Amino acid sequence: MQFDQTLLTCLREARHVVVFTGAGVSAESGIATFRDALSGLWSRFDPMQLATPEAFEDDPELVWGWYESRRMQVLGTSPNPGHRAIAELAKRVTQLTLVTQNVDDLHERAGSANVLHLHGSLHQPRCSRCAESFQMPLAPPAEPAEGRRLAPPRCAHCGGEVRPGVVWFGESLPVDALEAAFAAAAGCDLLLSVGTSGVVYPAAQLPHIALQAGAAVVHVNPEPQALGGGREWLLAGPAGEVLPALLAAAWR
Repeated sequence: MQFDQTLLTCLREARHVVVFTGAGVSAESGIATFRDALSGLWSRFDPMQLATPEAFEDDPELVWGWYESRRMQVLGTSPNPGHRAIAELAKRVTQLTLVTQNVDDLHERAGSANVLHLHGSLHQPRCSRCAESFQMPLAPPAEPAEGRRLAPPRCAHCGGEVRPGVVWFGESLPVDALEAAFAAAAGCDLLLSVGTSGVVYPAAQLPHIALQAGAAVVHVNPEPQALGGGREWLLAGPAGEVLPALLAAAWR
């Protein structure tokens, strides 16, 4: 795989790199995207029946069962070479900020630290009443069968029902994570946008912010699309192939 020498120099000399990942990175580990996961018995439901605060209020056992089935799917998968290359890149640059739209923990399991989860995490549920965090066991007390309801646990502090720790339709993204991501994009030298369609806002603003601030932006995707900025590169292909090759070329 051949890379532009200017890009390799930008990567090697960057003091602050932002890596922004989307569903494509997790898909390479076998994790279905949100709508693709509505297969089998779950295909009876519309995503809006499973991913809103109102849905949880109306039928908490259905929503909890759905998200526990997704969490079990994640726990049955492993980080791929793309996840591991990002963790390795953090060791080679002065500063790396990792921002993800994904709700799994594959970045962490690959060795990345302090990941900014813009859409929350399947592994960080909280009380629906008092917002106290809840520590989940690796496996649920009852394995959620596909399309089946599962009663959510109760909060030890107030007795409220525990809800999934993801951002639902109609909810705002976590303010601290979003502000940190925007600040990192505005102050970085190079931003890698990996496996994201670039259409889910406000997260999709990150590459635009970086370009406007004068940073180099690299899009890694099977079908990457340019934003029309100055220093911008399109690297077509899966993250698990492109990122390890990019690191090998930059630090050969």
